[in-house]
Amino acid sequence: MAHIEVDVARQYLRLFEREGARPVWETAVATAKNGVGERYGSYQTPRGLHLVRAKIGVGAPRGAVFVGRRPTGEIYGPALRQLHPQRDWVLTRILWLSGLIIGQNRLGDVDTMRRYIYIHGAPDEDPMGVPSSHGCVKMRNDDVLELFERVPAGTRVHIIA
Repeated sequence: MAHIEVDVARQYLRLFEREGARPVWETAVATAKNGVGERYGSYQTPRGLHLVRAKIGVGAPRGAVFVGRRPTGEIYGPALRQLHPQRDWVLTRILWLSGLIIGQNRLGDVDTMRRYIYIHGAPDEDPMGVPSSHGCVKMRNDDVLELFERVPAGTRVHIIA
């Protein structure tokens, strides 16, 4: 079964078709500028085993803006960024993660899903390979479109530091 590995130290995401195999696809990402951690309100990327709980954005155009996991009807561009310079841009597609390890990234104040941690698209001018998110795993819009099509809900995601 396919699975995803996010390597925080190297700022890379890799897709594997099966256990023990070589990656079939990889791309640079940006994880949290605050490093790794699981606590609610930490703005850190949670470690450990997760799964893709929900896939959001089927049919949305490239650059579609999401707030609260809902499309706003806006398409990202420089003028929109200038209007909302402080917005945490969630674009194109969302893979909403849920932790699998009770007490580490599931339930209580360490629950990945309740922290709204996603793999999602970001503005193309945002640097990848550099920690800069608020806890999510950001990637280029073309890359999130490809990943979204390649993995079903339920896909395992292992985030390593």
